[in-house]
Amino acid sequence: MKVTRIETFRPSARPSLIWVRVHTDEGLVGLGESWFGAETIEADIHGRIAPLILGEDASRIEALHRSMRPYVGFCGTSAEIRALSAVDVALWDIAGKRAGLPLHELFGGRSRDQVRLYNTCAGPDYVSKSADVRPGNFGLEKPGLEKPGLEKPGLEKPGLEKPGLGKGDSGENRERPRYEDLQAFLERPAELAGELLEMGINAMKIWPFDFAEGARDGVDISPEDLARALWPFEEIRRVHGERMKLKVELHGLWNLSSARRICQALAPIQPDWVEDPIWMDRFTELAELTDTGVPIAGGETLGGLGQLRDLIATGRVHSPIIDVTWGGGITFARKAAALAEAHGRPIAFHDCSGPVTLAVSTHLAMALPNVAEQEFTRAFYYGWYGDCVEGLPPINNGYIRAAEGNGLGVSLAPAIVEAGDDVVTLRVSQ
Repeated sequence: MKVTRIETFRPSARPSLIWVRVHTDEGLVGLGESWFGAETIEADIHGRIAPLILGEDASRIEALHRSMRPYVGFCGTSAEIRALSAVDVALWDIAGKRAGLPLHELFGGRSRDQVRLYNTCAGPDYVSKSADVRPGNFGLEKPGLEKPGLEKPGLEKPGLEKPGLGKGDSGENRERPRYEDLQAFLERPAELAGELLEMGINAMKIWPFDFAEGARDGVDISPEDLARALWPFEEIRRVHGERMKLKVELHGLWNLSSARRICQALAPIQPDWVEDPIWMDRFTELAELTDTGVPIAGGETLGGLGQLRDLIATGRVHSPIIDVTWGGGITFARKAAALAEAHGRPIAFHDCSGPVTLAVSTHLAMALPNVAEQEFTRAFYYGWYGDCVEGLPPINNGYIRAAEGNGLGVSLAPAIVEAGDDVVTLRVSQ
């Protein structure tokens, strides 16, 4: 079974996203994905990876993974590793289709029938135009956090919008809810938590500390900004008590002393975890935060087993997080989960990127014994994901399970594959 053709698709409406399809001489097609720096990933797939794997046996995934691993950019979530990740997922998709099995069956079968979800409270346009993870790229109409104690401005219930791939859309003409969850956690956090609880979702992640003045350089956070950022958590606890589990995202914006102050201030709220409190490759400094009374999580910006080992052994992170389509694909993710399990750690899979990432993460979460829950972004899932793929993993009452079908069970929507140049950029190697 030889690799005969490699295609990449970059949607104009989501310029940070890229899909790859790997074709074989048996007619099987595998789908992969990555995110951030899509043009650079595209260049690496066609300029470096395609010559390495065209004509090779697509079933030799471990061997191909090793050959695709670069000499420069060989670790972390470099563009080279993101390119490798996308192709690796596509090769596993082919393997599942060839075996006539869903991916989780190739991973040893189901450890569970479904996986509990937690909602990352982004809006539909969150970090969609570039890789800049700052408020200016959060897709907000009214960026900022009101002072606690003032009357909070109301936010209308989610409206309905037509799906759209961008100019030239040929998607289904059906309405979907538009969830502005980021604006909601800034303005009406308890109401947002109530909406999620009604859907059966009892865990949520928010990042109000990003809006503090001190987040620009991370050197210090003022008492006023600390109080503002604590308010959404306190409000949720006041209204819902312990019913909603709270996760805190800090995006690595803070230095060690500021991160310590924030973690200590959060301790009475008893969050599930504080994620990426500092840059996550500072393993020794990470360990200094473990006595603050809050669990530390993170690692999605890291890749390779060496970095994951140091994250656990030196950084003493409670919950390692990896992104399957950033860190090295399925081949890496399975080994990473085993390494975390050997250290008695749960592992979590990141999803705030694209529908293929969610699909493959769900297969892994169903199979691997040390995955407690799966991240998703309801603003994406119930919004633009449906424009991009067919066969999204089904969600019911706060749980997700893998889609029916062999391999990933997910395929690019015809509107993507057949779209013109004003909707997607298509590049082919064969």
